[in-house]
Amino acid sequence: MIKVNNVVKTFDGFTALDGLTMTAEKGSIYGLVGPNGAGKSTILRHIMGIYRPDSGSVLVDGEQVYENPAVKAKIAAIPDELYYFNSASTRDMMRFYRGMYPNFDMKRYEALAEAFPEVDEKQPIRRLSKGMQKQSAFRLALCCNPEVLVLDEPVDGLDPVMRRQVWTLLMGDVAQRGTTVLVSSHNLRELEDVCDHVGILSHGKVLLERSLTDLQDNVVKLQLAFADGELPELPKDLNVLHTSQIGRVYTLIVRGNPAEIKTRMAVCAPILMEALPLTLEEIFIYELGGEDYAVRDIVL
Repeated sequence: MIKVNNVVKTFDGFTALDGLTMTAEKGSIYGLVGPNGAGKSTILRHIMGIYRPDSGSVLVDGEQVYENPAVKAKIAAIPDELYYFNSASTRDMMRFYRGMYPNFDMKRYEALAEAFPEVDEKQPIRRLSKGMQKQSAFRLALCCNPEVLVLDEPVDGLDPVMRRQVWTLLMGDVAQRGTTVLVSSHNLRELEDVCDHVGILSHGKVLLERSLTDLQDNVVKLQLAFADGELPELPKDLNVLHTSQIGRVYTLIVRGNPAEIKTRMAVCAPILMEALPLTLEEIFIYELGGEDYAVRDIVL
């Protein structure tokens, strides 16, 4: 389990993390989402043990990560910007990883050649395309058999077939080995398909942290039409995040239980009322709309 408690981190007077708190359960895929500059990469580097928090704690299985080789041996990572030794091939890096990670699985390394058949393991990684470099990175990271896998924009540069291949491998490790996967990505549609839990970051804090099911069950998109074409006065305690209109159809984004909201709205006598679940992307936009995020006036 990953537990981040009230972490603060500043760089030259700029507060990158401002009391960030989050928890990722063992054997789950936790998605970190947020606008650029929200602190996603910074907290990932704390969890990898690269940064020391100014205050607060970062624990993996109850132990501090920073300067703790035993804990770091359980963690593998694929950063957004890959870095390997100059002229090192995939096979060269395999030998390096095998010396660093006690659980490195050589049999799996050989078997995964079939999953990434286009990657020449003897070719210097820096000479490979971006997509091929990512495939090489996944092959190496998965063979470390980590308990925690930290991914920053992990499938950027991969084609759709290879993206599916990678996610299938990751979800297999979560199901079979109990691997905890922490992933930051701007591809919210993809995260929606794979994540158990989601944390929405803004200004160095976690605004919202819930299971994806709970998130979608707590916000609803209502499409409504009324006989006179006008939106009536709504119940005063209805938590409406956004209202828009196209023709005679009004769209309301409302926080709360969908069934209860429909019951409350029935008193307004709509001639049309349909409740639709929000996508993770829509939840992201409207939750950050409350934080004066730049896209708060988007009409969906």
